[in-house]
Amino acid sequence: MRSTILRFFILVLSFSITESVVAPSQSAQSPSQGTQAPPVGQLAQTPGAQLITLDQAIQMALENNHNLLAARTTIQQNEAEEITANLRPDPVMLGDTQFLPLFQPSQITTDYLDNTAQFDLGVSYLFERGKKRQHRLQAAKDQTAVTRAQVGDNERTLTFNVATDFVNVELAESTLELANQDLKSFQNTLEITQARYNAGDIGLDDLLKMKLQFLQFQTDVAQAKLARVQGLSDLRQLLGYESVTADYDVASSFDYQPMNGALEDLQMAALKSRPDLQAARLGVTASNSQFQLQKAIGKRDVTGQINYTHITGLNNLSFFGSVQLPIFDRNQGEIKRAGFAITQAEEQQLYANGQVLTDVRDAYEGWKANAEIVGLYRSGYLDDAQQSRDITEYAYKHGAASLLDFLDAERSYRATQLGYRQALALYLQALEQLREAVGTRSLP
Repeated sequence: MRSTILRFFILVLSFSITESVVAPSQSAQSPSQGTQAPPVGQLAQTPGAQLITLDQAIQMALENNHNLLAARTTIQQNEAEEITANLRPDPVMLGDTQFLPLFQPSQITTDYLDNTAQFDLGVSYLFERGKKRQHRLQAAKDQTAVTRAQVGDNERTLTFNVATDFVNVELAESTLELANQDLKSFQNTLEITQARYNAGDIGLDDLLKMKLQFLQFQTDVAQAKLARVQGLSDLRQLLGYESVTADYDVASSFDYQPMNGALEDLQMAALKSRPDLQAARLGVTASNSQFQLQKAIGKRDVTGQINYTHITGLNNLSFFGSVQLPIFDRNQGEIKRAGFAITQAEEQQLYANGQVLTDVRDAYEGWKANAEIVGLYRSGYLDDAQQSRDITEYAYKHGAASLLDFLDAERSYRATQLGYRQALALYLQALEQLREAVGTRSLP
């Protein structure tokens, strides 16, 4: 027993010395200092025929996403309404014939038509007062501006969804890479265990435990492949299903991305760039335009008419004019409603302003918390898990460590590596959440 323990410590000591000579340890740094963690973004399989980066994916989605393309047509619809709003009233042509002896056709002669029958031909036109057409056009333009900002907010949301799905694919790729590495390494250890069993160094129970653990590694690979396929499928739907090939893939490093902006700077940038806040501000302008339009509608229009009349051999011109008397209806109800709509729009703007500041603060705190978690992994725990697993594996292969010790070290290593990848994915998603909250991908 003492000889076994002594041999184990000798092996550990020799392994540690070898590691220190081959790869001297570096001082741990926080994420903000650019610590180099083990690469986690390599493709776990042969790349697809079409590789796209995150920036390319966002651009493809903005150009090909069908929901966004449908939303953009609302801008064109509003621009068409501007044309309608700027139209003038059409003139109205009037005509009539009187005193025709239709029941006595024999009396219809040229002399009768010229001297007895009456013919009238006229044109009337509605003259709009209060600059109604100008107010209609301005109200339509202001509504188009609101719609354009709302579509911009749809683009902001789509960009965030694409970035989130892209990170999910990166995580699936990295998890599959880790699962393949673990499977290959454990398969080598399983072969050594089989050889030791054949030589009589270990019992059947240890061999069966290793085989059962190997099943878990195979399951991890299958689940990682499924997550990758589903992630690529979800991302393709956002990009525009027809815009990429079925065997496309993502091209990225899946690594830590530092961000040093202060909360106050981010909030100020959000107040300038958030399209939903711009839409709320433009909504106040549009409400004021509607108020002015309703006041203009309260002005009564004048209808002018000119008639040409032929009767008893005479040709005459007649002029008519009509206007409603605004005794009861002065559009006072709509004017009052439009005034309340201005108050509503102003309150909505204030709410949107507070919502922007809240979103940025929440996203900033989420980013900061996830950055701290990633920093813990990168401060040395990844190296510790790797070294612990390698030492125990080396000792187990040479008979100086038990199977339970090796399996425990293997589980700890896998849990640490997988936890780091998940923490990194959450950090990158928190960074994308912050970009969405600010309303720009170029953070201060």
